[in-house]
Amino acid sequence: QVQLVESGGGMVQAGGSLRLSCAVSGRTFSNCAMGWFRQAPGKEREFVAAISRSGGSTRYAESTKDRFTISRDNAKNTVYLQMNSLKPEDTAAYFCAARRGVWPAGIPNDYEYWGQGTQVTVSS
Repeated sequence: QVQLVESGGGMVQAGGSLRLSCAVSGRTFSNCAMGWFRQAPGKEREFVAAISRSGGSTRYAESTKDRFTISRDNAKNTVYLQMNSLKPEDTAAYFCAARRGVWPAGIPNDYEYWGQGTQVTVSS
């Protein structure tokens, strides 16, 4: 069983920064590619960023690639999302996800395990 717990969400003014963390239980973390997704009220869950099993490959949504950075620490079983220059349209619940495999995927259905989410609210 793989469990994911997100933290680091909160309220911030536009232009500010937050760092999200996702702690993963179990021995499978290093075998999993990891992703971050977000979902705003009334909208579908959308891809934010993903990182390969080794951390050597990353991918980003067009809307986040110049502002967000995904990273992982396999020794700590943790994946991070550094979010800079936040905008009101970044307001959403952010979810961490894991998939067994090497490559970072951008589709929610490719991920097998999900956290409960952490809320990010950006005020203008």
